[in-house]
Amino acid sequence: MKSDLFQSPDYYQLDELLTDEHKLVRNTARDWVKKYLSPIIEEYAQRSEFPQTLVNGLAEVGAFGSYIPEEYGGAGLDQISYGLIMQELERGDSGIRSTASVQTSLVMGPIYNYGTEEQRKKYLPKLASGEWIGSFGLTEPNHGSNPGGMETKFKDMGDHYLLNGSKMWISNSPICDVAVVWAKNEEGRIHGLLVERGMEGFSTPETKNKWSLRASITGELLFDNVKVPKENLLPNKSGLSAPLKCLDHARYGIAWGAIGAAMDCYDTALRYAKERTQFGKPIGQFQLQQKKLAEMITEITKAQLLAWRLGVLKNEGKATSAQISMAKRNNVAMALEIARESRQILGAMGISGEYSIMRHAMNLESVITYEGTHDVHLLITGLDITGLNAFK
Repeated sequence: MKSDLFQSPDYYQLDELLTDEHKLVRNTARDWVKKYLSPIIEEYAQRSEFPQTLVNGLAEVGAFGSYIPEEYGGAGLDQISYGLIMQELERGDSGIRSTASVQTSLVMGPIYNYGTEEQRKKYLPKLASGEWIGSFGLTEPNHGSNPGGMETKFKDMGDHYLLNGSKMWISNSPICDVAVVWAKNEEGRIHGLLVERGMEGFSTPETKNKWSLRASITGELLFDNVKVPKENLLPNKSGLSAPLKCLDHARYGIAWGAIGAAMDCYDTALRYAKERTQFGKPIGQFQLQQKKLAEMITEITKAQLLAWRLGVLKNEGKATSAQISMAKRNNVAMALEIARESRQILGAMGISGEYSIMRHAMNLESVITYEGTHDVHLLITGLDITGLNAFK
């Protein structure tokens, strides 16, 4: 087990923008990552295994249902607090942040926003405590960037629904107790269904041989004539906008989370550049290495300001989908570039499991693709500023 020497960069004194509660929430998550996640994550990533022993700890630091009201088991925090928790978790590992993002924004979020009071009381406390794990079924084998083309369907059989189809690249699916599944009814309208572990015909095979998000558990959701009780339909929103709104919340968390990965790579590279000697002096004294480090802290600072302002807008109910897309796209691309540049500063050691950089780089190759690819988010911004739809 290795020690976590991370020191958070705050070049523009952004802590002054945070409330005492924000800093308490962030520091609690940061301390938990240092004590419980950092010492074991390299081992689990090397084994391509999800550290399921961390689930209870994630619940304790408010990572599950951060902004869900306390009456349903959530932490009742604001959006900046949620973002800061995601930042600290992804500083540890993108896969662990994914587990929390899915649980909060993609499972608890739609149940709270679109579900009945009975559904909220049944599912949310179990999900908030980590007793249950959830997954979100939208992506299909033939439909990634075009979720509206989904082929998963359900029929009204009188006293229940009959669900058939499949979803893939689903975080948490092999261990999930409940899945929020998006499917089309007989009229082609998209609805959310709550599918529970143990329903006949429902299976969740694990996806193996990943080079990215190795400490996150990923799989499929398969439905073969699954009988879903009618009370398991989310009644308060339908259509493609329902799952896309869920993704807005998750993308917001990613915009914060990617900063954490970038900060960890930068901190590692900075420390190494000060300690590693070549040609009689620390490599951090060479101009090209200083250029890399100076550009890293500049981009991190810009991303921090972008995420903080977006958090303010989210708290005020003003953040748009296009603004969230911009932050997700910018911050993940920033983090991936910093991971690559940090790896170069470390030279051959940059690929070693002794350091976190290559693991972050591999993880971010997935983060830059999932929940809207880098290019799709670019076109969302283009549509927003021109009013002209490049998707048609």
